[in-house]
Amino acid sequence: MIRINLLPVRAAQKKEKLRGQLAILILCLILTVAACGGAYSMLSMKVTAVKKDISRTQNEINRLKKTLGEVSQFKKRQADLRGKLEVLEKIKAERSGPVRLLDELSRAIPKEVWIDSFKERGGNISISGQGLNEASVASFMRSLETSPYYQGVELSVIEQVSAGGRKLQKFSLTCRTESPAEATR
Repeated sequence: MIRINLLPVRAAQKKEKLRGQLAILILCLILTVAACGGAYSMLSMKVTAVKKDISRTQNEINRLKKTLGEVSQFKKRQADLRGKLEVLEKIKAERSGPVRLLDELSRAIPKEVWIDSFKERGGNISISGQGLNEASVASFMRSLETSPYYQGVELSVIEQVSAGGRKLQKFSLTCRTESPAEATR
């Protein structure tokens, strides 16, 4: 029988298969590295874009915080200004108040009544004086009650006194002040 040495052919075939598998392995490694590099690059670009968006949003938040601070300062100044305007309106209303009270009092006093004292404190008024008789004191009280500036006129004390040989009625009354603007609210 003839023997043929096939070993070198098999060894060559094995080497050839090994080279093919090695080439495929290297090709797979290159493709895997390229795919991973592409994925890393894509994710890196997304991260960069998100960081830019975060930075832009943070800058917008800082700008809006500054604007919000300016708005809160404006609201505080506006509230202060409104308070000052209210005080000015109150002062303006109170400035004409005593003049109106005394004007209405002078209109309400009959000829037979004299006022000795007039005191106003916190919207409450006490008036004391003298009249020729009870009817003139009652007339004075009715006149005060019809005034829009005097409310709740009440007689506290009335007593008869002698002055210069005449009998007079000494009286004391209390009432509240109310401006017509407050009465219409």
